[in-house]
Order: sequence, then C-alpha cells, then structure tokens
Amino acid sequence: MTGTAPGLRQRITQIMRDDQGRLLSALIRTLGSFDLAEDALQDAMERALVHWARSGLPDQPDAWLLQVARRSAIDKIRRKKRFRDKTGDIIRLIEEDQEDRSADPPEIPDERLRLIFTCCHPALDEKSRVALTLRVIGGLTTQEIARAFLDADTTMGQRLSRAKSKIQAAAIPFKIPERADWDERLNSVLSVIYLIFNEGWTAGPGDAPIRTGLCVEALWLARLLTKLAPDDPEIEGLLAMMLLAHARHKARFDPSGAFVPLDKQDRTTWDQGMIIEGLSILDRAVARRLPGPFQIQAAIGALHTQAETPEHTDWPQILLLYNRLAALMPSPVVYLNRAVALAETGNLSQARRALGDLAGPLAAYQPYHAAVAELARRDNDLTTARTAYDKAISQSKSDSEKRWLSDMRAKI
Repeated sequence: MTGTAPGLRQRITQIMRDDQGRLLSALIRTLGSFDLAEDALQDAMERALVHWARSGLPDQPDAWLLQVARRSAIDKIRRKKRFRDKTGDIIRLIEEDQEDRSADPPEIPDERLRLIFTCCHPALDEKSRVALTLRVIGGLTTQEIARAFLDADTTMGQRLSRAKSKIQAAAIPFKIPERADWDERLNSVLSVIYLIFNEGWTAGPGDAPIRTGLCVEALWLARLLTKLAPDDPEIEGLLAMMLLAHARHKARFDPSGAFVPLDKQDRTTWDQGMIIEGLSILDRAVARRLPGPFQIQAAIGALHTQAETPEHTDWPQILLLYNRLAALMPSPVVYLNRAVALAETGNLSQARRALGDLAGPLAAYQPYHAAVAELARRDNDLTTARTAYDKAISQSKSDSEKRWLSDMRAKI
C-alpha cells in the first residue's frame, strides 16, 4: 500500500489530471463513443482505488487504467441488448486486450490533438466547443464547467450530452483535418482556448475575482498544442499572448478586491518569469515570418508589459499593430481597441468619432461604454461621460468594476 486512502485518492486525481485527455482520446478512438469511454474510465478509477490500496501503484498507472477501462467497455458492450450489432467491436476489443495481456503494458498513443479538433468542430456551437474541450481534455467536472459559465449543473450536463450526441449522430470524424482544412479548424481550436482564458480573465459576478483556474487550463491546453503541433507560429502567438496577460493577474485587484486598471497597476507585482517566457515564445513565433492575429495581439501585450511606466507605453506602435489586426481580423472589438490606442496617441477627436461608429454593434458591450465615458471625460464632454458611465455600470457583472466605474463617475 502506498499510503492512506485520502493520499491514494489524491494520487489518482493527479494521474487523471495529467493523463485523462490522453486516456480518453485513446479510448474514444477505439470505442467511437464519448459516453462509453468516460464511463469505462470512471470504472477504472474506482477499481484503482480498491486494487492500488491493496497492492500499491503499478509501474505504469496510466497503462493499467487504460487496460482496465477497455475491459470495462467490453463488459458494458456485452450487456447491451443489441449485442449482435456490436459483435465486431467486441471482438476487436478482446483481441487488443489479449495482445496487451501477453505483452508489456502498452504505450498509450497520444490522440489528444485529434480529440481537440473533434471537440472544436464547427458543427458545434461556440459554448459547447469550450465546455466539451474543458471536460474531455482539461479534465474539469461538469460542476466546475457549470460554475465557470454560471449555468446550473443540469443545464451544463445537458449541453455536454447534446454536444457528444451531435458528434456521434453527425459522424464527425475523429481525426486531424487535411492540410487544406487545417487553418480554418486550427483557428477554431485556438479561438476556443482563448475563450477559455477570457472566461477566466473576466471578473465574475458579484465580488468574484478572475477565475485563475480557467486561465491556467487555457495555458495548459496551449502548451499541449505547442507539443502536439510544434512550429506553428499562431499557436505560439496564442500562448505568448496569454502568458503576457496572465503575468499581470495579481495586480488587477488590490488587497480589498477593488479593480485596478492597467495604467494604475503596481508593475513590481507582475510575474517577470512569465513575461520573459512569453516574450521568448513571441520572438520564436515572429521569426517564422507567418504573421497572424494571435501573434499581433501578443505583440501588443508585449509593448504593455515592457513599458516601465504607463507614460513609456509605445502607443504609436500599438496603433500600428491594431491597424494590422483590423486588416486581418476586422471586428467591432478590434476597432474599439484601435480607437482607444488612437486616443492615446493624441488624436482624441478622431478616436471619439471612431467610437461613435461603433454605437450600434457594441451597444450591449460594457467596455465600449467605459471607453466612451473615458474619452468624453478627457474631452470635457461631461454630460456624455456621465451617461456612458451609467450604461457601463448597468452592464457590468462585477461589483468591483461597478465600484471603480462609480468612483470615476463621481469625480466629474
């Protein structure tokens, strides 16, 4: 026995955290079913608690779990009423199991990249892609994902179930797409990982701070992608962008929980190790001379983190980068950030006109109204500033942001 039951359970939890995506992807590839693979792996975990408490951890715990999960799947298929329809599957599984019994524990094939592309298939809606990726690759429970999205557990469970059913019903292939389709599908994968990061980066409702766990999950997934698909500059750009942002997470709220904007943050609290890593990865990506949106966003983040003080921020260069980003990825949010950069370069009137053009598409976007308020305040247009602050406050979900916006409004 390797330790007490609680210690053993912790060890199994860590093994699953490290290897669940690899184990599930191998099982799904063999079984062709998300639900059967998850159920079989859960059975293997429960059996591990019993067997490992008695006999100690095997030399290759992950291989042990895979073998036991496969045998559990065989038992489950045997018990199905329509057994004859599954005869071919069960024969194949038995043959694989017998081969493994007579050989050394198998090396688990790494099918995670296939699984990520499957979870992020364009046939699924955006929220389902994020949730399913967190579930099967990140190893988060349904309850943890529901909390991240502020959904009820049952609602999130139903969403995950529908997503898995749609993959099976639509016969979405469990494969990495052909090179001709790679860029479109990879962009979907990268967007999902970024959305996971952004979900954690955005302050939660009430007094909830940023959900660091989700940011860490997104960083873990991006690191995984750099290993599974090395030398891709946009994957490196995404990882660099998130590292440079997350390096500032401790400075975004003061000890009382109050929100602190970028230009007021204590830069000595920024994680310099994370910044150095992000800059190094960005340099490597840029050297490949295949620029893309995530690399440009990472470059913008680099200029912010490299400035010793807010006054030293290279806003003209940031504006040029936003011009390039708008050409590659035109969107109202990009235009909003470009307008802010334009104001920081001294073109306040032009920036305010640019914001005016975005009033329709960003009417329900809280950062838009905060930007309108700030630029109106700088231009001494106090009536517009107060109205915009009121809209920003009403649309904010975070109490700390509401307090900060209210304080700004009270000063004019």
